[in-house]
Amino acid sequence: MSRRLISTGSPFEKNAGYSRAGVDGDFAFVAGTTGYEYTTMTMPADVTSQARNCFKTIEATLKEAGFAMADIVRATYYITRTEDADTVLAVCGEKLGDIRPAATILVVVALYKPEMKVEIEVTAKRRTA
Repeated sequence: MSRRLISTGSPFEKNAGYSRAGVDGDFAFVAGTTGYEYTTMTMPADVTSQARNCFKTIEATLKEAGFAMADIVRATYYITRTEDADTVLAVCGEKLGDIRPAATILVVVALYKPEMKVEIEVTAKRRTA
């Protein structure tokens, strides 16, 4: 199976030269995803909505690639404020609580734009059974 690229159509992808995800065999590598609502290109102000939008985009990307959320085996969460950790992790628990991928959370100084409070990237492996 050859490598396949998945796009959300976001202008960031073309401008920065990346894909929302790359699929190689039974693996899907989803790029860091921020909380934009891509239909309106708006960013909610609160971190909870941003985290939920991250997962909405990730889920749609995985679906387009032929994967399910249950296929996620690895997740990395980036937040810009330590005090947002519990809030973001609660959303992660809602979305991944039964899946329980290996995960890491990092507090970073900033993300690409000041309104970005959370960024999530995942790796999925297609289940064969």
